Amino acid sequence: MEPIYLDNASTSFPKPPQVAQAMFDYVTGCGCNIGRGGYEGAYQAEETVLRTRQQLCRLFHGPDSRCVAFTKNITESLNVLLKGLLRPGDHVLVSAMEHNAVMRPLTQLTRRGVTFDRIPCRPDGTLMTERLPGLLRENTRAVVMLHASNVCGTLLPAAEVGAFCRENGLLFLLDTAQTAGAFPIDMEAMGADALAFTGHKGLMGPQGTGGFLLRPELAAQLEPLLSGGTGSASHSEEVPSFLPDRFEAGTLNLPGIMGLHAALTWLEETGIDAIRAHEQALTDRFLRGAASIPNLRLVGLAGAENRAAVVPVVPENTDPAFVADALGREFGIQVRVGLHCAPNAHRTLGTFPTGAIRFSFGPYNTPGQVDRALEALDALCRRTVWL
Repeated sequence: MEPIYLDNASTSFPKPPQVAQAMFDYVTGCGCNIGRGGYEGAYQAEETVLRTRQQLCRLFHGPDSRCVAFTKNITESLNVLLKGLLRPGDHVLVSAMEHNAVMRPLTQLTRRGVTFDRIPCRPDGTLMTERLPGLLRENTRAVVMLHASNVCGTLLPAAEVGAFCRENGLLFLLDTAQTAGAFPIDMEAMGADALAFTGHKGLMGPQGTGGFLLRPELAAQLEPLLSGGTGSASHSEEVPSFLPDRFEAGTLNLPGIMGLHAALTWLEETGIDAIRAHEQALTDRFLRGAASIPNLRLVGLAGAENRAAVVPVVPENTDPAFVADALGREFGIQVRVGLHCAPNAHRTLGTFPTGAIRFSFGPYNTPGQVDRALEALDALCRRTVWL
């Protein structure tokens, strides 16, 4: 039984073949560090890292490639941004759909005098933007929001929220974990002061890669979470003031960045519009098929528009964990079940505390795989005996 991977919201798989090849070529043919070596191999590696920054800057319409800082993942990026920017007495607004990559750092920061309120969302995950003005306080400093829910895929109105932030003198921090690589993202048009990304989901790169882009004027306000050697300004024991070195202490994940560079090149050649159209077609196919399955509740928006390629479902005749386990064990369908590191999102969607089974589609999935998943799901939802 050939497995079918439908957990792309966790990490995309498979990756384009050139991703692994680029990592292999670096590890076996170069292996040099950057910023430390004064020889050709180090210069070549530095050039690829620079080109990767430039690719990310183009993709997100960032202010400058120097404003791209690499981290291990988007969770680290959000920790750097939140813990570096927020001070005791600051108030923050977040959506009711946020992932724990935002909520856990914020909860930690409440012990230091930071407060937050949630912008309510409807039961399909859509943001109630009309509630924004009433949540403002004199000490509100920022809005932190994901671009699309990792639980139900619903897109949140980033440009509208960004405009609100500009009108009210607030910072706007955007989490693109579920949209980067499939949806157009423009920092300037969306009014984002900082944007966090991960390399291993829609960008099709390896795990252990991520980062953030920020406006240059924000850099001085942002206290680095980590400090140490950068290979630059080595005469000083102070953290460098310039970008990106201010936020890149220690050795970068160079094999990962080489893989990310290859993935971004593949994205540029394939086109995110083509990827989005493919994923939306699969999402629509799944939604239409799942609508006729008995004892199954679809969660989130009714159609594939205004959503990432993510569909949560809840069986009504048994625990979702039983169905997810049987999907994998009996049919080879690999999905994620539970609360997806976003408990308040599930409260909003009405799926707390049992959670949901999440199907998420990627560039390499096919209509035939979607049909096989639907057949398996239909058979399991008709099952009457589980224990």
